[in-house]
Amino acid sequence: MKFKIPEKFQRLKKILIWAVTFILLLQVAYFIFDYYETKRIMKELAKLPEVVKPEPVMLFKIPIDSFTVVPGQIRSGQNLSDILNKQGISMTQIDEISKKSILTFDVRKMKVNNPFYFFMNKKQTSKVEYFIYEINPVDYVVYDLSDSLRIYKDKKPIITQIKEASGVITSSLWNTMKSQALDPSLAMELSDIYAWSIDFYGLQKGDKFRVIYEENFVSGKTIGIGRIFASQFVHAKEDFYAFRFTQNNEDSYFDDKGKSLKKAFLKAPLKFSRISSQFSNARFHPVLKIYRPHHGIDYAAPTGTPVQSIGDGTVIAKAYQAGGGGNYLKIKHNSVYTTSYMHLSKFGAGIASGVRVKQGQIIGYVGSTGLSSGPHLDFRVFFNGSPVNPLSVKSPPTEPVAEKYMNAYTTHRDSMMTKLTAIKNF
Repeated sequence: MKFKIPEKFQRLKKILIWAVTFILLLQVAYFIFDYYETKRIMKELAKLPEVVKPEPVMLFKIPIDSFTVVPGQIRSGQNLSDILNKQGISMTQIDEISKKSILTFDVRKMKVNNPFYFFMNKKQTSKVEYFIYEINPVDYVVYDLSDSLRIYKDKKPIITQIKEASGVITSSLWNTMKSQALDPSLAMELSDIYAWSIDFYGLQKGDKFRVIYEENFVSGKTIGIGRIFASQFVHAKEDFYAFRFTQNNEDSYFDDKGKSLKKAFLKAPLKFSRISSQFSNARFHPVLKIYRPHHGIDYAAPTGTPVQSIGDGTVIAKAYQAGGGGNYLKIKHNSVYTTSYMHLSKFGAGIASGVRVKQGQIIGYVGSTGLSSGPHLDFRVFFNGSPVNPLSVKSPPTEPVAEKYMNAYTTHRDSMMTKLTAIKNF
């Protein structure tokens, strides 16, 4: 016998099915609405400006928001003990700081006018958290007093810019640099590069230069010249090129033909002076008031101007000549060349007979000892024992660009030559 569900339960079943179906439809509708509403909100949010959390203000890589920074400068006669004690740091702690600092920085080498900074706790206004001393524009030493004593050195970030410059000589290279607001040390760098090929005491009006170089900056302030990549100097209507190139892991300068700019001798034994007396067989002596040979070049310069050896060699004489050269040196460079340096105020450190010296090494300082009317250097060159005019000595260059590097050098030279040529005001 077949069981039959009563009519009222049949109706209840239909109602339940419709109810469940309706609830499911409501949930689907809710999910669809939620999806599109979320998408709409995300679009609206994308239109809003992005809120960027400000970067903390840093000084010496320390966030200064929580500190009061008190700057200062080293004064004459002041030492670390004076500086720290004025900020309430005990002598016991100062002694500990001085002893612990020895391996990192010798506090006795603090220099007058160098800056220092105290980082003071904002809540405990008398509490020093950090003491920082600037060794130079780049290096500094940090004394972390916030917890246990910690001392360390660090460096400020250096920003390097590639720059170009050019100029025409009117009086001197130095004055030309200054008139164009260029770092005067660029003149020194160029004189070092061309020391073997251009006599910078003999620059002429109308000589000109152009150069590509690096300049280094810290905190927006220049701290000097970096590498010089390429330069062209026109002296007495002759072109002198210099291209920096790495050969056998060593950087050096070569001309447009790949020959080294470094020769056996420097062009002159001191920098940026003037020739006061030329090589002569009959010069009127300013003290003796007679004509006699002067087989050297006199360079007028202030007392104390450093004098350098024009080449590698051995000191064969160091003496004093009362009636003539005063303090003088003789250096033997090779089997044929010897040079002498007279009227020195004093000798360079470690200079003695038999000592080997390097090209560019300081061997003495300009003076007026002996028979002299004023401070100057009497510089002489001897070839096989006979005096020769120092300005006419031509020394052979050192190693040129090696054959195996020549293709790379030619490509590099051509690239830098194009950049040099593009520099205006030349």
